[in-house]
Amino acid sequence: MPFDYTQSVPLAMNRPLKIGLSPRFLHNVPSQLGFKGKTLQYLEQSVAHWLMTANAMVFMMPSIEGGGLLRRGNIRIADYAAELDALVLQGGADVSPLTYGETPLRPEWRGDRIRDMYEIDLLQEFVSAGKPVLGICRGLQLINVAFGGTLYQDIALQRRDEIDHHNADAFDKNFHALAFVAGSGLAVLYPNVAAVRVNSIHHQAVKTLGKDLVVEALSVPDRIIEAIRWQGPGYVVGVQWHPEFHDPADSGLLDGGPLLREFLAEAERNRARAAQQVAV
Repeated sequence: MPFDYTQSVPLAMNRPLKIGLSPRFLHNVPSQLGFKGKTLQYLEQSVAHWLMTANAMVFMMPSIEGGGLLRRGNIRIADYAAELDALVLQGGADVSPLTYGETPLRPEWRGDRIRDMYEIDLLQEFVSAGKPVLGICRGLQLINVAFGGTLYQDIALQRRDEIDHHNADAFDKNFHALAFVAGSGLAVLYPNVAAVRVNSIHHQAVKTLGKDLVVEALSVPDRIIEAIRWQGPGYVVGVQWHPEFHDPADSGLLDGGPLLREFLAEAERNRARAAQQVAV
């Protein structure tokens, strides 16, 4: 039975979990915002609020870089992994094809390589620290690439048999059917769920699977990979949909609660283990 985090008592000093959220980058800021020549780092509030529904504290992690007028002291990415309990890689711009060894087929698909490299470093540090990682949309794609996989730069161009995975007009109201892989972690987490719908806002998708990753869900009927899980010694899960956009009142949409509780429960267990080691 899935661990119900919302019904548990935190084991480590009775304090909320601290969840790190990777930032989105805005390199070309509209002049009307008043940040001429600057890069903005930000988050979409829905994902933060989704995490906060389970009483987790959310911390956005600004990128760590030096040079010019940037000043950051001696903070390292490893310090984020040491202080926070888990990492969420949120959605946003395309993963750059350069990051997985390809040339962009079109200029508009060049993605954000600066963000790619920062998030790969974040992922590696949290995995090394034994802290759980959840990837959402772009986050799933980043996980796959970080483990050596590749992406379809554009589903419509390279697959041609796709359903509508990206509808700019519908955006968070664009949905498609989803099926879990039998025996997978998500199939266990969502027992007796045969057919559900999920939000879909992506034109890129997993092409070749990264090392030690397994597929846990596929879109219906075109079988685009929609969820992956790492088989290594830690919790790394990616979902292509946005659970934070799902209306809990709509029973036809996949409930994001079990996924969130599984992720936070793993963070809680890890923190409890660490506390016990310190006590010993």
